[in-house]
Amino acid sequence: MKNIITLAILTAIVLMPVQINKAGNKDRAGQAGATELLINPWGQSAGLHGMNSSFVHGAEAMRNNVAGLTFINKTQLVFANSMWLKGSGVSVNALGFAQRLGENNVLGINVFSMGFGEIPVTTVSAPEGNSGATFRPQLLNLGIAYARSFSNSIHVGFQFNLINHSIADANATGAAFDMGIQYVTGPKDNIHFGISLRNVGTPMRFAGDGLATKLESPQGYSFTVAQRTEKYELPSTLNIGAAYDIIMGENHRLTVLGNFTSNSFSRDQLGGGIEYAFHELFMLRGGYRYEDGITKTLDFEQRATAYTGLCGGVSVEVPFKKGGESGLGIDYAYRATNPYSGTHTIGVRINL
Repeated sequence: MKNIITLAILTAIVLMPVQINKAGNKDRAGQAGATELLINPWGQSAGLHGMNSSFVHGAEAMRNNVAGLTFINKTQLVFANSMWLKGSGVSVNALGFAQRLGENNVLGINVFSMGFGEIPVTTVSAPEGNSGATFRPQLLNLGIAYARSFSNSIHVGFQFNLINHSIADANATGAAFDMGIQYVTGPKDNIHFGISLRNVGTPMRFAGDGLATKLESPQGYSFTVAQRTEKYELPSTLNIGAAYDIIMGENHRLTVLGNFTSNSFSRDQLGGGIEYAFHELFMLRGGYRYEDGITKTLDFEQRATAYTGLCGGVSVEVPFKKGGESGLGIDYAYRATNPYSGTHTIGVRINL
């Protein structure tokens, strides 16, 4: 057991400088693919821009810090829908399931889908559309996770992700690996630390009939030429977070948090936030995430993201019975953007 913990920590330490050396390089911005892996689709953690990597709990941890998967009672089912950059017509759906296996082990599965609606088919001969024909691009991620609590303080998780991008006649498939560690300490288990390394995996490349072209030879016979596309890397990230719970009597909790994100193919991010909880039945949260150029809202050449930093959310817990840990949770999150009218997320959690 100690060897496993040591290996996980050493892996994070070894990979950390490699990740940071790649990160924040503006010359690499826009060169990665599968950037939907960076989208937080969940109703709770989206209200903090995913900066709660040190204390994220349950199935939502599977796209943040998978170590937090261990913090469930027995079974948890989570669903969330996002109007991503409202006005763009893009929707994001996510489904997560977590099941405790024994006292210390938890297995989880999550599915992420990003749809763009119907897009008109255009060709060289019909640049304005091809007789009403349309196609539907889709980004689909499937994750299988395992997490284990080695003590009341140390929690470790691993996740394998299968990535698929597809249209009617071309697709790309890849795989990625996530790992995370959460450490809880303090007189009331109110000090949290977290490290997560995400999206480390294989390059991806599109292939399919859509990349084939039929040509005529000078001798009069036809042949098909398949075009090879360039590979693209995955947007790996390193998150380092900390949080402190201020316990105010038996009914109130105020959590103060900070988080640093090192991105391989975009600018680094630093931010913080707070979460207030009353009886752990009503929670209100908000925060701000900064990256270079984000304050230049009117200078789009200096910005690398549509998000302007501010975020907020609210959660309501409805227990199935008095004093029980099982119940229904409803979440809402908002992330400010420019342009568009922000990203709105609604989530539902069922705890059994």
